[in-house]
Order: sequence, then structure tokens, then C-alpha cells
Amino acid sequence: MWNRQADRPVAGIIWMLISGIAMVGVNGAVKYVGTSLPATQSAFLRFAVGLVFFLPMLPAILRAGYPARVWQLFGYRGIFHVGAVILWFYAMARIPVAEVSAIGFLNPVIVLIVGGLLLGEGLSLRRILVALVAFAGALIVLRPGLREIAMGHWAQLGAAFLFAGGYVIAKRLSALAPAGVIVAMMTYTSAIGLLPLALIDWQPVALWQIAALALGAGFATLGHYAMTRAFAAAPLAVTQPVSFLQIIWAALMGAVFFHEGIDPFVILGGAVIIGAISFNIRAEAHARRVIRAADGAGTSGPAT
Repeated sequence: MWNRQADRPVAGIIWMLISGIAMVGVNGAVKYVGTSLPATQSAFLRFAVGLVFFLPMLPAILRAGYPARVWQLFGYRGIFHVGAVILWFYAMARIPVAEVSAIGFLNPVIVLIVGGLLLGEGLSLRRILVALVAFAGALIVLRPGLREIAMGHWAQLGAAFLFAGGYVIAKRLSALAPAGVIVAMMTYTSAIGLLPLALIDWQPVALWQIAALALGAGFATLGHYAMTRAFAAAPLAVTQPVSFLQIIWAALMGAVFFHEGIDPFVILGGAVIIGAISFNIRAEAHARRVIRAADGAGTSGPAT
């Protein structure tokens, strides 16, 4: 039966717009802290704030009796996420916000390829072509040979791959544990993994730095909530193209608040990446509708 709850495109677009603006707010908070703290310490403080919200869930999670395999997956995802957020915080403090956002959109493309190879989803010619087009978009953003690729760019590329690895593990976990537990465990494992790294080069923390990172954590919560509402209201084929505006918001924020120039190549490259992702989402949604229609035609019969 058609799910009317997922047939509200205007609501889905509005929620995705809110999500994109909130995610840019996260970027702005981290950019504001910048290099005043080491990347490991900034990342730890961001997740330490999150612990306040998720610690009450810990006793119930421990009583749930998850098998050892699930705990291993929680740990592996934490390792990927720790590496990813360190690189992301490092990149955010050193390269323009719009470039971080554009390169970050490679995450779902990498998930598409890795998921096809490791999760048995298949790796069709269309998926391969989509990935090639998306990486061409990344080359437009980076323009190797035409300008210097800084360490911040390499860090964000590394973060994209590590975040993608964490998403693939989360997808495997989604069949084994509730979504809230998966998010809570990501917060626990990230905070635990980041703490010893942060202590290696711990710097005195000012109130404004804690306030900025706490604001970033709040924006992140709003962004993920709004994204969940968007997915519930409308298909990905409707909401995903709207996420391209996140690059526009990021470029505007970088120009207004951090005096960064607006690079048209970054906008173009981001559009190519989002276009490839959106095309694949629409194509796979169409393929699923065709399969459901064929199954229905093959199993329908006279009412009894």
C-alpha cells in the first residue's frame, strides 16, 4: 500500500532546507573555534556535550544483552568515526567552508560503491558511472595541477572515506539495534576514543570555545532531526536535490562571517556531485517501483 506519510513533498523540502541550514551552522561553530584548539580536543568537547543527552540511555543499552558481534560493530564504527571527525575538524579550521561541504558530499557516493562491494547490494554499471561523475565533480572543486591542494583538502577527502566506512557499518547495525541505540553508541565510542588523543595536546579551554562547540552540537541535533523528518515526509528523490543548497549557504556564510571568497568552481563541482547522487536515487527508486509492479502483477488474483 502507498505510504501517504511519505507523499508530502513540500514538507519534505522544508525539513531538508532546515536540515541544510542547521548543518551549515555546525560548520560555522567549528570554523569559529578554528585552530584555537587542536582538532582532537575540539572534536572531543563536541562529543562530550552530546554525552549529556545520551548517558541516561546507557543502563538500558547494557541490559539489552546484545551479542558480541554487535558490540564489535559498535567499536569498529567508533574507530571510523573518531578518525573521520578529527580529519573533519582539522579541515574545517583550514579550508573554506564551502569546499568542506562540497567534498563532504562524496560520502554517499563512497557508501554506494563500498555498500555494493561489501553488503551484497551489487555494483551496476550505473553505480560505477555515477561514482565517476561524482569524483569528476570533486576534481572540479580541487582542481589539482591548477592550484595547490592543501593538507585541509586531503584531510576532508580522508574524512569522507572514513565517514563512509562508518555509515556502511551503521547500515549493518540498523538490522541489529534500534536507531537511537546506534546514535548513542556512536557518541559513547567517539568520546571515549577521542579523550586520550585530546589529552596528548590539551590546551586551556575558554568559555566561548565551549559555548561555540555546544552550539554546534545543538545545530547537529536539529540537523539530524530535520533530516529524519524530511525522509519521513518525502522520497529521497525529492529531498536529496535540495541538499545542494547547503553548499550555497556554506559559501554565503564563509563570505559574510569568515571573509572567504565565493569560488564558482566549488559551486559547480558540488552541483555535479549532487546531480550524480540525485540521478542515482531517482533511477533506483524507479527500478524498485518497476519490481513492485511486476511482483504485484504476478501475485494478484481474484478476491476470495
